[in-house]
Amino acid sequence: MAVGTRDKAVSTDFSEILPEEIEEKVKEAAEMSMGTEVADDDILNIRNLCEQVLELTEYRGQLSEYLQNRMVAIAPNVTILVGELVGARLIAHAGSLINLAKHPSSTIQILGAEKALFRALKTRHATPKYGLLYHAQLVSQTSLKNKGKMSRMLAAKAALACRYDALGEETTTEMGIENRSKLASRISMLESGFTRRISGTGKTVARHAKYEGISEVKQYSAAADSTLESSSKRKFQEMQEEQTPKRIKVEMAEEQPGTSQASGEKKKKKKKKEVQASVEPTEPEAQEEAMEPPKKKKKKKKVEIE
Repeated sequence: MAVGTRDKAVSTDFSEILPEEIEEKVKEAAEMSMGTEVADDDILNIRNLCEQVLELTEYRGQLSEYLQNRMVAIAPNVTILVGELVGARLIAHAGSLINLAKHPSSTIQILGAEKALFRALKTRHATPKYGLLYHAQLVSQTSLKNKGKMSRMLAAKAALACRYDALGEETTTEMGIENRSKLASRISMLESGFTRRISGTGKTVARHAKYEGISEVKQYSAAADSTLESSSKRKFQEMQEEQTPKRIKVEMAEEQPGTSQASGEKKKKKKKKEVQASVEPTEPEAQEEAMEPPKKKKKKKKVEIE
């Protein structure tokens, strides 16, 4: 292919080989170039280089097929969740599939970003949110603000899948397919802006129901009633019993005549005993009165007569 100089127009037609846009760019570059003749040695070297590039592409395809087959045989659930390339990198970084299964989900999330993690801990900055999982399809297709959440959820599911693949007796792909569908639905929820509140109050739900006009009729459940008497009820009952007036007690006694007579006789006997005890002086008091001189007694009598 001979290229003309700056003054001569390009006479070569590339429409059969290249599309129109690239053809125009090639013609513009040919007009601006000086143009030289290509020697036979240069053509041989160019051909050898093209053959090497083709061989490398074929070898890359063979390696990708081999890696895919091996990952499907060793860790099928991890392959479904993360992909064969990212899964192979995680296994290689951990050392083996069993070592990867021993790691918690927080460690799997940061695998490949150890330098950034220790740098952030030393400088007291924010720690990285993802390592090798950044190249996974589920994380890469999410927006920038949701990549951290998606990497955390994917790491949790990948940890379960690793343990299932490494220690499970049967190698089935049901777990990986189910978890991938859950993560995909979660991505759609995050991207749409509708998030599910796991904890907190139900004020937001009430607001939506107010504007949408949704009203549910709630009935009282009798099963929620407790038959046990609480301590506050008992205390209240005791206070009421203490504060009952005496009239009620008298009326109750009149209603039961047999018991009231017996109780009245007992009360009279008790009162008689109390009066006798108050009238009869004790032994030390009698001795003191005997020791007193009679003059004082006469004076007291005079005073009383006066």
